[in-house]
Amino acid sequence: MATKTEEDARTGTEAQADETAVEAVTTEDEAARAETREDDSEQAETTEEGVFGEQEPEEKVPSGVGQGAGAVVSAALGLVSLSGGWIGTVAGAREQLVGQLRTSSTAGVATQIKAVYGNAWQSTALWAGLFALAALLTGVVVLARPAFGAPGRPQAPWTKSVAWAGVSLGVIGLLLAGLKYSDVLLGLPSTG
Repeated sequence: MATKTEEDARTGTEAQADETAVEAVTTEDEAARAETREDDSEQAETTEEGVFGEQEPEEKVPSGVGQGAGAVVSAALGLVSLSGGWIGTVAGAREQLVGQLRTSSTAGVATQIKAVYGNAWQSTALWAGLFALAALLTGVVVLARPAFGAPGRPQAPWTKSVAWAGVSLGVIGLLLAGLKYSDVLLGLPSTG
C-alpha cells in the first residue's frame, strides 16, 4: 500500500502542478484579454474625445428655408405681375384722375383719350413690369444661390421648381408689360 500512496501522492502532486499550470495559462489569457479591453477602451475614449470632447466648432449648415421662401416670393411676384396687383391698379386710377384734371374739356378726343386712359394704361404696365423684374431677379438669385453656398449640399427639388416658376412668370410678365407699355398689346383706339 505504501507504493500506492506514493503513486497517489505523485499523481496528486502532478495534478496540482497541471492545475496550477492551467490556472497560470488561464490567468495569462485573462490578463491579455483585459489588456486588449483596456487598449480598446482607451482607443474608444480617444475617439470619443476627438468626436465629443475636443470638438472643432461645426459650421452651420443652411437649412434651405431662406431659399424656399425666396422661391415662393419669386412665384408670387410673378403672379402679381400678370394680374396687375393693387399697386398697379391704384397707380392707373391716379393717372386717370390726373389726366382728367389736366385735360381741358375743349381738348381734342385723341388728347383726352391719351391723357385719361393711355397714361393710366402705361402706368399699370410699368408697375406690372417692375413686379415681373422683381420676380425674375428673385428667382435667379434663388437658383444661383447653391453655387455660392455650402458645397455638396443639394437644393431641394421643390425649391428649384418654384424658383423656375417664378423666373418663367417674371419673363412672361416682362414681355406682357413691354407689349402693354408700347401699345402693341391692347393699344389705344384710333380716333381718326
